[in-house]
Amino acid sequence: MTISGRSRDACPPMIKNLLLLDSEGRRVAVKYYTDEWPTNGAKLAFERSVFTKTHKTNARTEAEIVMFENNVVVYKFIQDLHFFVTGGDYENELALAAVLQGFSDAVTLLLRGNVDQREALENLDTIFLCLDEIVDAGMILETDGNMIAGKVATHNLDDGAPLSEQTITQALATAREHLTRSLLR
Repeated sequence: MTISGRSRDACPPMIKNLLLLDSEGRRVAVKYYTDEWPTNGAKLAFERSVFTKTHKTNARTEAEIVMFENNVVVYKFIQDLHFFVTGGDYENELALAAVLQGFSDAVTLLLRGNVDQREALENLDTIFLCLDEIVDAGMILETDGNMIAGKVATHNLDDGAPLSEQTITQALATAREHLTRSLLR
């Protein structure tokens, strides 16, 4: 059976967008992977609509799932941030929920538990790196929050920082990088 030109059984789940909105539905960080919303205005309208439909729910303890405009939207709220993952109406809700959990876990780790709008805006580059580690061109790359945060942390390493000022993960990544460089010489 094909759906939108895709065989349901043959293709991996595809993500249409990842959204991080504030408590009023404004963008903090968003990434779109389809041209279903071709203009910025269409994207903003979708974000407003999905926020309006979901903001009064109690998605703070567990992820919630809603069908919206022929899409499956999985969402979760942490303090004043609203996390959303959108897939087509044929996508596996569990796969979308795994992406959402990985996204929210990685952001929580990277922001050291201070998951709020101010902290997110101050670390926007880190959040966009996080999005890039999770999904590429709509394909899911990683769903484990620890792995995502670790990969992002290696991107953010300051090679000039002494090992004593780095976290264990950063120190291991630095050591691995130096070992790799020495082996390749």
